[in-house]
Amino acid sequence: MSDSAGRITLWGIEVFLAAAEEGSVSAAARRLGASPSSVSQQITGLEAALGTDLLNRATRPVTLTPAGETFRIRAQSILDEAAQARAELAGQDLSHLTRFRLGMIEDFDADVTPRLLQDMADQLKTCQFLLETGPSHRLFGLLDSRALDVIVAADMGAPAEWMEVHPLLEEPFVVAAPRGTAGAADARAALSAMPLIQYTQRHHMGRVITEHLALQKLQLDHRFELDSYHAIMAMVAGGTGWTILSPLGLMRAHRFRDEVDMMPLPFAPLSRRVSLHARKGVLQDLPEETAGRLRALLAEMIVAPATARMPWLEGNLRIL
Repeated sequence: MSDSAGRITLWGIEVFLAAAEEGSVSAAARRLGASPSSVSQQITGLEAALGTDLLNRATRPVTLTPAGETFRIRAQSILDEAAQARAELAGQDLSHLTRFRLGMIEDFDADVTPRLLQDMADQLKTCQFLLETGPSHRLFGLLDSRALDVIVAADMGAPAEWMEVHPLLEEPFVVAAPRGTAGAADARAALSAMPLIQYTQRHHMGRVITEHLALQKLQLDHRFELDSYHAIMAMVAGGTGWTILSPLGLMRAHRFRDEVDMMPLPFAPLSRRVSLHARKGVLQDLPEETAGRLRALLAEMIVAPATARMPWLEGNLRIL
């Protein structure tokens, strides 16, 4: 058996970058699905091969040495070239792709994501799929740090120059209120008399909703701010207050749909777009092909049932 000491490996480089980005060996291990001891061994081996320390392990969080800062730039270029080489070698036959790291907003994780992965697995027989779910702002951070290859997230301003963007879905924000609210003579006045159960402002969607409400000059009781669709909808169904969510959020908490009134915003409309984002030129046609798969799934699993239940969404909840 040949001695591998002193060799620089792609795995060692990936481990180093993960530790540098996470600021922790244990966090890097969780991200990579490896043990902390194996991550530490890979970094030690890489440092031995390069003849210099790359990380200051005594600091919390772990920081890069001057040599580590220099090597980080080269390391990322090496991984980018390796990813592009894999995609080029796969060519038109994507069955040879070996890894696909996907980030999805939580709105899709229960229904759409499993169908997408099942469909892709049928084509990419040897591919390992790694899935990360979370809020849009977190997924953009993971794409920026190259911890993910592709993300599906709500648009958050102009895309970076290094991104390719494939629009998927546009959806209006809607009201969910206690039963009987939709029949009120003045829905806006009826809502103003109840507390607003607000989606958390720690996430981009919550901040967008808050800013829109401020423009409407509404005096609202903001007693509740939650980050769980199910908790919000349970409180609405219980008569505690009302909320503003996207149709995706409402459908995710589907068991409460028959216990609330759903209606358009009784003031200026607000909408958001959900798109697929990836790094330009790295995965060839795979991002565009994945977006095509998603559009078909969204039309079947989101748009059709939502507009059948809420006909007033027709034309506003749409595939892009």
